[in-house]
Amino acid sequence: MTKPLILILSLLTVAMQAVGQQRPQYSQYMLNNFLLNPAIAGIEDYADIRLSHRRQWVGLDGAPSTYYLSAHTPLNKGAASNKYHKALAHHGVGATIHTDKTGPLRRTGLSVSYAYHLPLTNWLNVSAGVATGLIRNSVNASELDFSNDNDPLVGGGNINNTVLDLNLGLWLYSRNFSVGVAGAQLLEDAGSLSANTRGEAGLSLQRHYFITGSYRLEPTESIDVIPSVMVKLAGPSPASIDASLRVMYAERFWVGGAYRHEDALSAMVGVYISPLLDLSYSYDFTTSELNQVSAGTHEIVLGFKLLNDRRIVCPQWVW
Repeated sequence: MTKPLILILSLLTVAMQAVGQQRPQYSQYMLNNFLLNPAIAGIEDYADIRLSHRRQWVGLDGAPSTYYLSAHTPLNKGAASNKYHKALAHHGVGATIHTDKTGPLRRTGLSVSYAYHLPLTNWLNVSAGVATGLIRNSVNASELDFSNDNDPLVGGGNINNTVLDLNLGLWLYSRNFSVGVAGAQLLEDAGSLSANTRGEAGLSLQRHYFITGSYRLEPTESIDVIPSVMVKLAGPSPASIDASLRVMYAERFWVGGAYRHEDALSAMVGVYISPLLDLSYSYDFTTSELNQVSAGTHEIVLGFKLLNDRRIVCPQWVW
């Protein structure tokens, strides 16, 4: 591939990241909805910690590469005295840090979350959550080529923009279904901490909204079938839909597939190894025109269940 073509594709990748994929994409979002919705914080009976790396569009120079670390835990969570009584209301707290690099553009975010979980009946619960933090966008000019020698970035200057971030979410859930809605980057650029005069518009934030739903079917005692769907809205970009189907055996092993509208087909596999550890992997087959230069996308997630006194292997609420 010639150098000019590599540069063009790299810049196109940055443009798509800024318009249609400003927040990192995750094929395995259904395993860690806390990334999208702060109302998840503290939903399980243990401290849930997850590490992940996603390498998108392998083979394309400047393609997105994402890392994240998330953690959340319940506070003062009590159980129902029996199945005919509601569980007790409880709190949850958490934190997330991620970094996403696309060509010369780097995006780093850090947020802390709080959620309140309220049982409505002995089987139905609702939670509301808020997350706040910082997002820093930067462009490394040393990775760009310039036709204009007078460009202010020539010589290694950078564009940087740091803004306050605000996310809100609601989550309605039971043992076998969940529905959630969340908004991210709700302040847009109102909370900017940077006095940036060089191309700040190129790093501006846009509001994102996520609507998610999943249901767990139990056709046999040892097999669960779990369809999930997510709708992403981020104007002026068109709405995007992710749909997935996973089959779990004995609440230990699972395989699945997913479709992302006009983007990719995914194959996924995972195992709940022990009350401490679980591991999952997905591979995205690119279906857009990028498949001519991309060898697909890899994503791996490593999960830890700490303070797991009940020695739960398979998550009870976010499967």
